[in-house]
Amino acid sequence: MTPTPPRPASKQTSGNPATQAQIASTVKQQREQKRQEKLAEYQRQLAKRRRSKLVWWSVGSLVAIGVIAAIIASIVFAPTPPPTLSPGDGDGSSIEGVETFQNTANHVEGDVQYAQTPPAGGDHNAIWLNCGIYDQPVPNVNAVHSLEHGAVWITYDADAVGDEELTALRRQLPSSYVVLSPYEGLDSPIVLSAWNAQLKLDSADDPRFSEFLTTYWRNQNAPEPNAACSGALDAPGKQ
Repeated sequence: MTPTPPRPASKQTSGNPATQAQIASTVKQQREQKRQEKLAEYQRQLAKRRRSKLVWWSVGSLVAIGVIAAIIASIVFAPTPPPTLSPGDGDGSSIEGVETFQNTANHVEGDVQYAQTPPAGGDHNAIWLNCGIYDQPVPNVNAVHSLEHGAVWITYDADAVGDEELTALRRQLPSSYVVLSPYEGLDSPIVLSAWNAQLKLDSADDPRFSEFLTTYWRNQNAPEPNAACSGALDAPGKQ
């Protein structure tokens, strides 16, 4: 009779109930530990996703707030658009203080002695002054030619008109057919000149300022209405 070989040691189990219970408890603990580890990892990943969502939500909110703030700032701080005017009829008889003149309109060479200061018409150079804003005095003979084309020439005493008032004055100007420049020897802080018409003012907030512009801007009774006010001479100080 062949003897039965013994079972391998690795396959042997203790017949002791206490030992078997301890082994079962150890396996159970290992399984529970693995479950807890998986649960902890899942919670870490979940928290990470939540933090990521929070970060992107915060970034998105900040971007949205920035865009809204930029839009509001662009509206609040945008420069006031220049006023829109229609060509005037050149009749300023209803405006208190307007002086009117009769001046010739010949093209000449050299300087001209004008009857008004600043000039409100008269003989002038064949090249007109480009309309716009100048921070230096401009040549009379070229500015008068611009008046002939229907422009309004606004001159001011730089010693009498401060920066704030000059800014307020500039806000009232249309985008074309206006020349703004300092002028030496004025007897009023601000003088508005059109062809054969002139108004002297003490301040830019005088309501007659806009009345004069409305009446004489692109004056259709000027010698050469609708002629250009660009494409010719830029005097020094053009902005």
